[in-house]
Amino acid sequence: MAQSAVTVRLDSDMKSQFDELCDQFGMSANTAFNIFVKAVVRSRSIPFVIRGNAMDAPSALDLFMQQRNAAEASNEPEMTLDEINAEIRAARKERRKKQQTI
Repeated sequence: MAQSAVTVRLDSDMKSQFDELCDQFGMSANTAFNIFVKAVVRSRSIPFVIRGNAMDAPSALDLFMQQRNAAEASNEPEMTLDEINAEIRAARKERRKKQQTI
């Protein structure tokens, strides 16, 4: 399948923090963005709540329950085991590639 490049502009400090977290998760930022894009396309929605006022932000449990309820109510197919395994293989390949360049 043909691939396209996407450029995302981030604050340098935010990018550094994101890269560190992705590394801790065992994946590249590219893999993380791909997972996000697939979740958006699959659910046809942003997979988290966007709010304007932090004072009204729901608890982590509330967010989890909202996501769980949305997933249960969704008619969209879940990721197949093959898709999940493909993401894991891609993340591991990226990690090995990164480790070889160090």
